[in-house]
Amino acid sequence: MVSRVRTVAFQGIEAVPVDVQVMIAPGKAGMQIVGLPDKAVAESRERVQAALHASGLSMPAKKVTVNLAPADLPKEGSHYDLPIALCLMAGLGAIPGDALGDYVVLGELSLDGTIAPVAGALPAAIGANALGKGLICPHGSGPEAAWAGPEFDILAPRSLIAVANHFRGTQVLSRPEASIHAPARDLPDLADIKGQESAKRALEVAAAGGHNLLMVGPPGSGKSMLAQRLPSILPPLAPRELLEVSMVASIAGELAGGKLTDRRPFRAPHHSASMAAMVGGGLRIRPGEVSLAHHGVLFLDEFPEFSPAVLDSLRQPLEAGECMIARANHRVTYPARIQLVAAMNPCRCGMAGEPGYRCARGPRCLSDYQARISGPLLDRIDLRIEVPAVSAVDLIRPAKSETSATVALRVARARSIQRERYERLGCASTTNAHCATALVEEIASPDAAGMSLLRDASEKMGFSARAYHRVLKVARTLADLDGVETVGRIHLAEAISYRMSGERLAQQAA
Repeated sequence: MVSRVRTVAFQGIEAVPVDVQVMIAPGKAGMQIVGLPDKAVAESRERVQAALHASGLSMPAKKVTVNLAPADLPKEGSHYDLPIALCLMAGLGAIPGDALGDYVVLGELSLDGTIAPVAGALPAAIGANALGKGLICPHGSGPEAAWAGPEFDILAPRSLIAVANHFRGTQVLSRPEASIHAPARDLPDLADIKGQESAKRALEVAAAGGHNLLMVGPPGSGKSMLAQRLPSILPPLAPRELLEVSMVASIAGELAGGKLTDRRPFRAPHHSASMAAMVGGGLRIRPGEVSLAHHGVLFLDEFPEFSPAVLDSLRQPLEAGECMIARANHRVTYPARIQLVAAMNPCRCGMAGEPGYRCARGPRCLSDYQARISGPLLDRIDLRIEVPAVSAVDLIRPAKSETSATVALRVARARSIQRERYERLGCASTTNAHCATALVEEIASPDAAGMSLLRDASEKMGFSARAYHRVLKVARTLADLDGVETVGRIHLAEAISYRMSGERLAQQAA
């Protein structure tokens, strides 16, 4: 007789159904797992046997074969422990054989029979709900799984004994409650920054339209402080965005306590990060920093210090909004719709262009350092600004600038205008930065004076087709901040000025 339990394998953020089959038959006593298991799945044999023994059950003195179907799909992770154990318990008669047919099961077993939390409970719950089945998951993973639906059947036991008692009717497992993190109240505030008014304006424009931003300036000018305050002016995640972000975090095992949050991700990897850490991959493929920043901010401090290959690996996610990781036997795609914010010194010594300072290496110090950033990557950055050193007058000045709450209101108003526009047009985009190129010229069509300025600037500065459309997107955002429908000359002038800093950067690096 063959016992069956349904579980899942993860491909990207998608949960693929896997059928766990257990046969207890005459033969040499032992347990064999087949179906392309990795090392963690193969070791389930020892964990399952120890957990059953701790729960008062003994392995039969027969041959036990566990098949994970489809057999040609690689199986990775420790979440196969619980389905294998429950399937085996059904075969031994410890729980009714038909009790598990309405559930998808996942969980890792401890040697004492308790069930440990696993990554991917939320995608598994969504997949189970789509199949019309319930979910059995670890108690610690229950709160995140509960977000799959209010009527969704979830069992979140703490141990194997609790599962057995539930199906025997001697103990009732209550449905876990969906939980969410309290809104963050300790975010750094823009009012803490003295001076740098032009940089704050660029930060507001970047937040309003979801544009990529590069800040160039000497050490101590406040670049990192500005970037750290960007989350305080960004609007909360929309429900659909919240679900997508949480699914990526669940796969990566980064949902603390199973609690979701509507705060946009802010990832700031060190410049020693490898390509697999940045875009995903590894021996067991996992999402990288780009995907973990989905619908949020990826902040790269000391921008040129990252490996050139790592930086250029960002070009496809910035353009397509996803990371595709290809291997010889399979391919995985993770969402990566990010806002890139980068900060860098003008040269290796950091003081190029500062009054009264002369670099010992001369112009090559600046050109060699900035040449580490490729032209195609730089072309994908909408706003490039110079952040000069703060003067003593700015530091002594007692008056504080605008608070993040004040700026956040303007950003939210501009984002609301964009969302309504794209919903009216039936477009999937929610911000100007991610608007389709074919639509940009329609929604950001400038007036006659603005078109004349854009034409002259394009000819003089040699804009690429991408640069041309990105200038229009930034101008559209500036018009949305002003609450006007028509993109005027003043909006295009400011948008072009943000591009000119990058053109000077490219010329200095040449």
